[in-house]
Amino acid sequence: MSKPTTPTEKTFSSFTKDQGANYAQNRPGYHPKLFQTIIDHHTSTGGHLDTLLDIGCGPGTTALALAPHFTNVIGLDPSEGMINTARASTTLPNLRFDISTAEDLGSHLSPPIPDSSVDVITASTAAHWFNMPLFWARAARVLKPGGSVAIWTTGAVSTHPDMPNHTAIQAAMDAIEERELTPFFEPGNLLTRNMYLDLGLPWTVDPKVEEFEWESFFRKEYGPDEGNSEEFFVGGGMDVNLDMMEKMLGTMSPVQRWREAYEKKVGTEGDVVKLMRREIERLLREVGVEEGQMFCKGSMRGVLLIVKKNA
Repeated sequence: MSKPTTPTEKTFSSFTKDQGANYAQNRPGYHPKLFQTIIDHHTSTGGHLDTLLDIGCGPGTTALALAPHFTNVIGLDPSEGMINTARASTTLPNLRFDISTAEDLGSHLSPPIPDSSVDVITASTAAHWFNMPLFWARAARVLKPGGSVAIWTTGAVSTHPDMPNHTAIQAAMDAIEERELTPFFEPGNLLTRNMYLDLGLPWTVDPKVEEFEWESFFRKEYGPDEGNSEEFFVGGGMDVNLDMMEKMLGTMSPVQRWREAYEKKVGTEGDVVKLMRREIERLLREVGVEEGQMFCKGSMRGVLLIVKKNA
């Protein structure tokens, strides 16, 4: 049994079970149409639905959603807290969760994930934390010939045009992010902001991983401009009260790192999320929105990538 790889991402991988539960409760879910797009693409290109390997599974959101479609589902995450949360969320007999990095893909488990045993690998809003050359090399080993890797992420969230005073609110949010959160951005955060355009793929990493097809590479963007936000997120975006907005923003990794740096401000009026809320409240009052009627409506973007292993 090989020695486990140390996680490259330090924020989510160190989550406790309570932090994992909070993450699961306050992150928006993905729409069934997104999962169906993955399944349809995989099966239409000759793929089977025996074994799914969900990488960076977090609290198990994607693995749980896809479990009805596969004979066996395995969720892997480097965070013991996330895995404990995932295990507590289900008793499905075809679903299990284990601690492993994307670079290992279960090679250190007992027994390990066998070579050529997996039909589909998924990674939902996680691949930007992977060492992509190591991930692709390991994925090439565990995937069956003709297997698929489906990777997707959310992009930047912006204020929806339907929200009162949305232009001023967006400017205020951008200013707070630039001042408070940009110092806590890591390269992975920037990969999500540009919709994975710079994410390492089998034919762009060094060394190249020859087992994958670039000719059949699939990329689909979601968002207001494409008119298909509702096919990516449950509800098509974020339309929540300000209490829920605070909880959702609190799951973002730059916010987590900001709070680690400024522990004494957490939960006070100086908390970065509270600063955002107070600006939104002020700008909503400016245009006549009353207390108790304040909601935040966001426009959210996403992207789905699917890569096929040579048959």
